[in-house]
Amino acid sequence: MSSKFASLEAQALKLPPEERAALADHLLASLSTERDIDDAWAAEVEHRIAEIEAGRMALVPAEQAIARAKQALA
Repeated sequence: MSSKFASLEAQALKLPPEERAALADHLLASLSTERDIDDAWAAEVEHRIAEIEAGRMALVPAEQAIARAKQALA
């Protein structure tokens, strides 16, 4: 690990959690070569969050979602 990397890491770890999460998201997105797909997924995530917060979409327990997925693959 370079000293520049270590310095950046130390600075990043001083950020509040929400800023570290945003930074991590930006860094991960920078690795993708399929920006249009990433943008579409980000928009879909935001849309789904808005639907849940507005009460127009119900959450499903993880166990139930996994059971449905397994059944669909069988």
